[in-house]
Amino acid sequence: MEDHGRNSLSLSRRSWLKISAGLASLFGGAALFGARSQGRYRQAATPEALGIHPSMTVGEVDTSRFDPLAYLSEFDYGRATKLADGRTLREYTLIAVDTRIEVASGVYFDAMTYNGRVPGPTIRCTEGDLLRVHFTNAARHAHTVHFHGTHPPEMDGLFPQLRPGESFTYEFEARPFGLHLYHCHVMPLKRHIHKGLYGVFIIDPPKPRPPARELVMVMNGFDTNYDGENEVYAVNTVAFHYQKHPIPVKVGEPIRVYLANLTEFDPVNSLHLHAAMFRLYRTGTDLEHYELTDTVLMCQGERHILEFTLERPGLHLFHAHQSEFAELGWLGFFDAQTAESMAGAQHGPHRAA
Repeated sequence: MEDHGRNSLSLSRRSWLKISAGLASLFGGAALFGARSQGRYRQAATPEALGIHPSMTVGEVDTSRFDPLAYLSEFDYGRATKLADGRTLREYTLIAVDTRIEVASGVYFDAMTYNGRVPGPTIRCTEGDLLRVHFTNAARHAHTVHFHGTHPPEMDGLFPQLRPGESFTYEFEARPFGLHLYHCHVMPLKRHIHKGLYGVFIIDPPKPRPPARELVMVMNGFDTNYDGENEVYAVNTVAFHYQKHPIPVKVGEPIRVYLANLTEFDPVNSLHLHAAMFRLYRTGTDLEHYELTDTVLMCQGERHILEFTLERPGLHLFHAHQSEFAELGWLGFFDAQTAESMAGAQHGPHRAA
């Protein structure tokens, strides 16, 4: 009876959020149409004018411990030293710790984390590097670190399962190049992953990819009342963050997105990009073959590299193409700007002498 009551409350809350989003969309869409008819699309195409403003977006999330905009391009290359055989040794530190995080304005979640944040740090290296990952479990439950990719089975993160206070060093050669993941592999696996014990693991090819603006995007969801169903969805943890704080990019600038799906309780997640198409490199392990599309559907643990340029200035919406996910937090904007407009924003408005 108690569980039934919790589920009813959850459904009611999800329904309310979707209804409020729909109402806002109705009125916002009318305002946008009127502005477009007057030739003022760029000025009117704010998130609010687009009508995507459910109740979860009111107020700001504290980003002092985790800033989704900064996370996009934070890469941890570890502490590097040169070995006698010419290889590079990279050493990293991961600490499992229980932390309360804010996933939407005023909505908190008791997370299991690597280094106090969700997702954990983006570990980056080059194919052939020797990696040493020093892991300490400072949390209340047993944990491990399982890396995707190729490595000896004793370094796979199934065993040893570290009890609170224990430490272990994973050591292996980074291969193959591509976009990979790391996450805890202790049962119940769905709870440890859902609670936040995951991160992105990038292995660069020996010959670097062409220069581009590089961004890491992790699709995730949060079951805030523990009924086995997500109430909040996001890319990079904070619902609606890139709606309220669009990602600034340059018109014509090559953009490379490292996209990963770590959503639990839903079989698939997706990304759709508006007003543009992207080249999709599956798992990032092939430099030549790609698909040209604007939507990709991914199961949990699947990850791909997306490359594109935005040809015209303006707000380009991106979101899950499961409408429910978008209405509950998983959407945002790229704000494509010309060099002149970005310089003006940086230096502020011109004042006449």
